[in-house]
Amino acid sequence: MNTRRNFIKNSTLTALGAVLFPKLFTENIEAQPLASLNYKPEPHLWKDEEVNVAWLGHSTVLINFYGKWILTDPVLFDRVGIYFLGTSFGPSRLTPPALKVEDLPKPDLVLLSHAHMDHTDVPTLKAITKRFPNEIDVVVAHLTADVIDDMPWKSINVLDWQEELNLPDFRIKAFEVRHFGWRFPWEKDRSRGHFKDGRSYNAYVVERNGKKILFGGDTAKTDKLRAAKEENVDIAIMPIGAYNPWKQAHCNPEEALIMASEINANYFIPIHTKTFSQSSEPFEEAIEWMNNAAANMDIQVGLDQIGQTFTIS
Repeated sequence: MNTRRNFIKNSTLTALGAVLFPKLFTENIEAQPLASLNYKPEPHLWKDEEVNVAWLGHSTVLINFYGKWILTDPVLFDRVGIYFLGTSFGPSRLTPPALKVEDLPKPDLVLLSHAHMDHTDVPTLKAITKRFPNEIDVVVAHLTADVIDDMPWKSINVLDWQEELNLPDFRIKAFEVRHFGWRFPWEKDRSRGHFKDGRSYNAYVVERNGKKILFGGDTAKTDKLRAAKEENVDIAIMPIGAYNPWKQAHCNPEEALIMASEINANYFIPIHTKTFSQSSEPFEEAIEWMNNAAANMDIQVGLDQIGQTFTIS
């Protein structure tokens, strides 16, 4: 048992962490004291005549989209990383999730942007599908369905860039971003030139009742998202953290705002910060930078703290 655990921590996790969790090399991965949350979503009070967007932590957002529920990149347990023998080996959260699995309403749709372990978290997805077996549609990127295809989904839908899917309650279109797709370092992915046989990475636009929400997944600054301008997006959910020094894979807050502004989004929701120690910027820097930059842009920040809810009536 110790030999296996040491192998995982010293080889696979080390290689994975070199890109995803660089602070694993300078900080102990034992549990850290959690920051407190000042806000908690109350989805039981949300109205079906509204759009509600609550940031649960990292890239996990719960959306009530006119009475139908969407969950993005669900990560709701204490750790994220290699899943082995029923537990995860990797960094622990700095901030607790705003809701736990048992607090969630039944999602109608789960969006998974790419196969990275902090976005496609096997323990969370197993817990959600166990609670709601064969009741949830899931959308994944090209060559990433294998990570979750042993779970009891209602349907697994693979979308490649510029492809669309029409479900009974949603229209979903996938867009290219600037990131990388491997789940383990030895795998092929599109950022390495393996366009046909490599793992991919998506942003999504979801439409319902004439409103459109962009879930940006994970991306560096890119012109590729301009393809979503024709969608007339109302709300852009965009990553703003882990940019120092990883700018080749992650945009900074100002760049995220610029990309959202370029597609004429009205509202901006931040994700991918204040949850895991993945980079060198200070804990509060991304949110502060976002708020300062947004003051000079024609876009409204809908929320700026984990646990808050943004509502369009």
